[in-house]
Formats: sequence, C-alpha cells, structure tokens
Amino acid sequence: MMVPLALLLLALPAAALAPRWIGRSTWPDREPVLALWVWQCVVAGVLMCCGLAMALSGAAAFQVVRSHVFAPAPHGVVEAYGLGAYGPWAGAVAVLLACGGAWTGAMLLREVHEARWRRKRNRAELRARAPQLPGEEAEAGERLVVLEGARPDAWWLPGNAPQLVITTAALQRLKGRQLDAVLAHEQGHARARHDWLLHSSAALASGFPRVPVFAAFRDQVHRLVELAADDTASRRYGRLTIALALVELNQERGVFGPCPSGLGLVAQRVQRLLSPGPRLTRGRRLRVTAAAALVPVVPVLIAFAPGLSALR
Repeated sequence: MMVPLALLLLALPAAALAPRWIGRSTWPDREPVLALWVWQCVVAGVLMCCGLAMALSGAAAFQVVRSHVFAPAPHGVVEAYGLGAYGPWAGAVAVLLACGGAWTGAMLLREVHEARWRRKRNRAELRARAPQLPGEEAEAGERLVVLEGARPDAWWLPGNAPQLVITTAALQRLKGRQLDAVLAHEQGHARARHDWLLHSSAALASGFPRVPVFAAFRDQVHRLVELAADDTASRRYGRLTIALALVELNQERGVFGPCPSGLGLVAQRVQRLLSPGPRLTRGRRLRVTAAAALVPVVPVLIAFAPGLSALR
C-alpha cells in the first residue's frame, strides 16, 4: 500500500497548501496567464494523484482491475508493487476514490449541461431582441450584435458561432480606440477559451466545496481570466485606453466605492492597468512554467517507480 499511500500523502498537502502559497504571492497579478497555467498544473497534479492511487488500490483489491492495469506488464513488474500486501482496506480506498471520480465526472457533465442551457436561452433572448437580417445566416466568423440599451455593456457569447454583443449606450460612451480595446478584451476571452476554464473550475468547486484547492481555483480563475483579457487588449491599444474604457462602462454601477467583491474587481483591474507592476524576467517565467509542468509529472513518477526499478 506504499505507493497509493504516498500518492494520497502528496495530494493532501498540495490541495491544502498550494492555495495559500499562490495566494500570498504577488506575481500572479503581473503574470495572469502564467498564474492560470500554474493553477491548472496544481489541480491536474491533485487529480492525477487520486486517479493513480485509485488504479493501484483497485488492482490490489480486484483481479479484474489488476488484469487491465497490468495487462501488458511482465510478471516481475506486478511483483514489484507487492499488491498482495496492501491489505483488505485497499478495496475501500479504491471504491472511495472511484466514487470521487464519478462525482467529478457528474459535476462536469452538469456544468456543461447548464452552460449549454444558459447559452441556448441567451441566444434565444438575443434573437428576440436583435433578429437576423435576410442573408445574415450565411456569414461566417465572429458576429457583432448591437442591442438597444440604456446600460453600457459588452459581452461575449461563446459557442460554434461566437457572438460579440454590445449595447448602444456603450457605443455612445466609448470613444475611438476605447471601443476597439473592449472588443479586443472580449475576443481575448474567446480565443483563449476561458469559458472552458470557468466551467471546469466551477464544476470542481461545486462538487468538492470543502477542498481548498478547488474553491481557490474557481475564485482565482474568475479573476485571472479578466486580467489576462485586459493584458491582451492593452498590448494592442495601451493600458490607459482599456482602463478608461472600463471606467466608462462601469462608472454608474458604484464599483469605484464600497461595493461587493465581484464588482470590486473592476476597480482593482483599473488600478492595475494604471499602476502596473514589473513583469517577471523571462528566465523566471521559464523556471515557473517548467516547475509547474513537473507537478502532474511527479505522481506519475511515483506510481511507475516500482515497475521501472523491476525492469532494470
């Protein structure tokens, strides 16, 4: 039982301590894309630990699982894992982890289903407010939809036929390049497929609300994707332009005073754009990227270590 136990002992500290370590760091606000990569690697590492521990525990407890897990392996490799010494509780561990995996899959399916339902409802409302003109269905690529509205706003509807929606109030408020910057921000979300990150993080957090790494992953993803999209727009149109556009779109919503945290993010984004901190050096970015990539690899090395040793 040493290998599954080692994997679980690796997953528990990572799930509990990684959010604190990343949360105390200041560099994620300066490097949101890199921070998203680190979060994904940490979550993938935790899930990898649980999945490999489930496979090895199940192989020890159930012959049918063992025949599939070790089907192509020589007899010496199977003996190296000492599956017969795992004890009777290996089956309980395997079943418990399998239930967790099934629950994770169910949460992901539910999130995808709800997202599709919301997307279908939003598109129906959009068609009712802005019906397509004759011949417009044949147009390919991104479609810009302008809605009559007194509230300045712009948002992206993902899907097979993505649509960028902007209200007439926003068109009246935004000046020159500010409108282009807002469009670039929304296109940054679409091209980076941030909707998939949001759905995955929401599914994990709703399925396992008491696991710190999943709850922190959801909260940080919602914040970091906005910062990443701001950077995408600012690289093309400048930080001041996108900051002024955010002010124009949100100045009547009370977001620059006492307000809930969800709205307070807008003020934080404007402050970050106007007073940017220094980026990490290229060398440090490469080191952080490589170190994060190793996080999901470590569980694989632990799980395969006995088998690789037996093949020498």
